[in-house]
Amino acid sequence: MLSVMDASDLLARIVAEPGKMGGKPVIRGRRITPSMVLTMLAAGATREAVLDAYPVLEAADIDACLLYAARLTDQVAGLAAE
Repeated sequence: MLSVMDASDLLARIVAEPGKMGGKPVIRGRRITPSMVLTMLAAGATREAVLDAYPVLEAADIDACLLYAARLTDQVAGLAAE
């Protein structure tokens, strides 16, 4: 389980920047979205394959994408319960 500090550090890797990728969240200012990484993983790609496809990424960026997706599903579930 991640500590609060670890989670904050990971999530800080993902930011939305106006004018970059249409304002979608990107990983560390790169033109790579969490969705791009998550789609590869969902299609069966290994972490190594993702890092090969996007050499500028680090292993922690993949962890950040997974945590980001988990947090989004919590938010959506919370909205549905309202």
